Formats: sequence, C-alpha cells, structure tokens
Amino acid sequence: MDYKNAGVDIEAGYKSVELMKKHVKETMRPEVLGGIGGFSGAFSLAKIKEMENPILLSGTDGCGTKVKLAFLMDKHDTIGIDCVAMCVNDVACAGGEPLFFLDYIACGKNYPEKIATIVAGVAEGCKQSGAALVGGETAEHPGLMPEDDYDLAGFAVGVADEKDLITGKDLKAGDVLIGMASSGVHSNGFSLVRKVFEMTTESLNTYYDELGKTLGETLLAPTRIYVKALKSIKEAGVRVRACSHITGGGFQENVPRMLPEGMHAIVKKDSYEVPAIFKLMQKKGNIAEDMMYNTFNMGIGMIVAVDPADVDKTMEAIKAAGDTPYVIGEIKAGDKGVTLC
Repeated sequence: MDYKNAGVDIEAGYKSVELMKKHVKETMRPEVLGGIGGFSGAFSLAKIKEMENPILLSGTDGCGTKVKLAFLMDKHDTIGIDCVAMCVNDVACAGGEPLFFLDYIACGKNYPEKIATIVAGVAEGCKQSGAALVGGETAEHPGLMPEDDYDLAGFAVGVADEKDLITGKDLKAGDVLIGMASSGVHSNGFSLVRKVFEMTTESLNTYYDELGKTLGETLLAPTRIYVKALKSIKEAGVRVRACSHITGGGFQENVPRMLPEGMHAIVKKDSYEVPAIFKLMQKKGNIAEDMMYNTFNMGIGMIVAVDPADVDKTMEAIKAAGDTPYVIGEIKAGDKGVTLC
C-alpha cells in the first residue's frame, strides 16, 4: 500500500506545479521575492513604507456553486478569474490596491492539465487586478469529493494609505451614485440559477436570441474586476465617498453596507438597461422583482458615491478604464438603507 493507492497522486501534484509555473510567472510584481515552490510567498514592504500610514486590507472568497457549471461544460479557464475578482473587488472597494493573491483548490482527483487551466484563470484575474500570485495549494480529497469535482477559493492582500480609505464617513445628502456595469451574473446567486434552469449539457448549450449566445456561455462569463476603474477614479482626482461591491444579497444587502447612520440611498431601476439574462431568469423562474434585487447584481457590479461636482470626471475615468458607468441614484438623509424605485 502507498499514498497513490490511497488516492493521492504526489507525482500528479508535481506535474500540476510545473504546468502552472508559466502562468504564475506572468503575475509577478517587483516586490515579490523568490519564486513559486517555496513554503510561503515573500513580498517586500519597501514601497509600502513610503505611505504616511499604510493599512493592510484583505479579502477571501470563492466562486460558490458556479463551479458546477464549469464541471458540466468542461470549461475551467475562467472560473479562476471569478475567484480573484470576488476577493480583489472587496479590497478595491475599501480604497486599497491589491498586492498579492493565494489560491486553494480542493479536488477529488488531481488532473494536472485541468488544475493548470484553473490556475491559468487565477493568473489572468491577478493580471487584470495587478496582484501577484505568490502561492497556493492543490489538495486531493479522495473519498471526500467525486473525482471530477473541485472547489476553488482564494485570499487577497492589499494596501491603502489611511487617508485614502473609503469608509462612507464623509457621505452627504445629495451625493450621486454611479454604478459600473457587471459582466453578467458574476459569482453569486447560482444556487437559485441552478433551480431556474435545468443543469444539463443540452440546456447549457441552448442558444437564446435575447442573450446572443448560449445559456452556458452567458452564465459562465467571468466576474468583472473593477480595480482599474477605481484606480482611474482616484488618479482623476476624485474622492470616492462610499463604495459598494454588489455581491451576494444584491442591492438590498450590499448598498446599506456603504452607508453611515442617517444616510439613505435611492436607486432608480430605470436608470440603466437590466441585462437580458436577469429578465430571462425572472420570467422563467417566476421570481418576484424584490427577490431578484435581493439576490443578483442586476447588471451593476460596483457602486460609488461621489460629490455632484465630480460626476463627469468620475464617468470619464470609469470609461477610460474600460468599464461602463451609469448615474443610478443619489443619497438622501434618512434611515440607513436603500430604496429601489
């Protein structure tokens, strides 16, 4: 008896590392010390020490049950982008710059080519956000997970000068809410998605005219990363007073998180075109509109609140970063919360 006969293939692990090295290398930053394969990732703090009062920010998350679609479609090159996005968007939402990222893949069986493809997606997400992929772990769990299944999670660390933190404390009545378009469902609400649509290869390969592509292609579209857009706003000289990453819980849960006591957000639902995938889900699943806004991003992945005088500069900065902005509402005095109208 040996470890391989027990279900854990060490040689496959070595091969996975070799196959992923080229992808990891593409994410390196000057601050990274050493290379892949060490027991820990090393990152120099020399530049960070130039800040007046550096604050470390961190975020950890996964892709939820969206990975089930990757299994069914046998497409594993974008799920890593989702994992990175869920973490770095939270860091950027607080005013931070993502510095480095680590991933964790748990699988029933280590198929080196599949693992390397997943990590290639992680590396792509890191490149999009400017974070270095400094380490990770692939763990085989024979007997605990089916051989073809895996789960993916990650952890990001970023930094911000304390004066640049986005806390919501300076939010004022009359401030304008600007939303940035999502790329689709992102990585939240898939337990409901999988109840609305039959999760079969045939169903996912069905082409919908209103979507302009197959259902699977639409649902598996990777989560948008907003790090560059938020950095562009800062470089334009705009002070973001509050920011919300629209993830699990949709508008109802996430918008209030950006608000201090005594501030109320008004979001106008007709201020932008809700993507077709959400309309299709609502109709096919007979889902109440309130539940849609309480579960999904409904086409808006990130919201910033800015002074009315900064709206034009903010819109241009977001466009310059390659994202699509909409003026979607405003801040008023009142009980902490959000009204969708």
